[in-house]
Amino acid sequence: MKKILITGANGFIGSFLVEEALQTNWQTFAGIRRSSNLEYLQNPEIQLIDLNFPDKEKLKKQLAEHCNQYGKWDYIIHNAGLTKCVDHADFDHVNYLFTKNLIETLQETGMIPEKFLLMSSLGAHHPQMNTAYGRSKRKAEEFLESQSGFPYIILCPTGVYGPREKDYYLMLKTLQAGWNLSAGFQPQQLTFIYVKDLVKAVFSALESPLKNKKYTVAEGAVYSDAEYVAIAKEALGKKFTIPVRIPLFVLQIVSVIAEEISKITKKPSTLNRDKYQIMKERDWRCDITEIQRDLDFKAAYNLIHGMRETVDWYRSNNWL
Repeated sequence: MKKILITGANGFIGSFLVEEALQTNWQTFAGIRRSSNLEYLQNPEIQLIDLNFPDKEKLKKQLAEHCNQYGKWDYIIHNAGLTKCVDHADFDHVNYLFTKNLIETLQETGMIPEKFLLMSSLGAHHPQMNTAYGRSKRKAEEFLESQSGFPYIILCPTGVYGPREKDYYLMLKTLQAGWNLSAGFQPQQLTFIYVKDLVKAVFSALESPLKNKKYTVAEGAVYSDAEYVAIAKEALGKKFTIPVRIPLFVLQIVSVIAEEISKITKKPSTLNRDKYQIMKERDWRCDITEIQRDLDFKAAYNLIHGMRETVDWYRSNNWL
């Protein structure tokens, strides 16, 4: 039986990765923190492991003990990371340094897997973006790519949505309440990937003979912000909403204020300087030619199908 480690296993994407690994009949180790919410990791076949990424010596001891008991992992999906935080330095610490510590420790303990898959982001490569999050992801990629003889795949998904996701969910809640809030007066060009399609891409990459490759992952279609709202409203069954366009300079001011408040409360804010950079960008088109060619990837869900399934889940779980 193949053995797989999935870090960040309790999160939105991670929990779907764990479910797919179990369905593939792999021995599944879910990397979590002691404080993690384990709501979506209730299957008794899941083996939980709390890896000490900040301390390399302790991590080395953990991996050596694990190897003695179970042997090394055949595959590793490094999905753990921060998407928002109070201190921007934490992006670099978690998204880059923790990744570096894990890769170096795997090498030092002789536990290099058949394939190491790093979950990165389109935000790490967007030519107009300059966010702390994107820079930290790009540094992690560059370190991984510099490791000679280390078998890796890097996936850079665009906006990921689906059941259990909490950021797009806030927009759906706003629409459900009757408000259509948008930022800026120029149309946006948006791309998406449904979480189940992203998971399919991950496992196709792991099971393929390909190594040392990087791919952008998206559905393939491009939607205007108006089309996105129309699809979301149709899924919600919401015929009328009040449109409110917020000028970008106002959004920027609010983002700065929200971030400063988060420093006082010590709780990350969904709206912050980094998020503003993402929201103000007008063009999120991306090229998925390589993953289509190399992995024969084709998304099973378009935005209409995926949004309907997502809204159904939110409703059945009393989120909406």
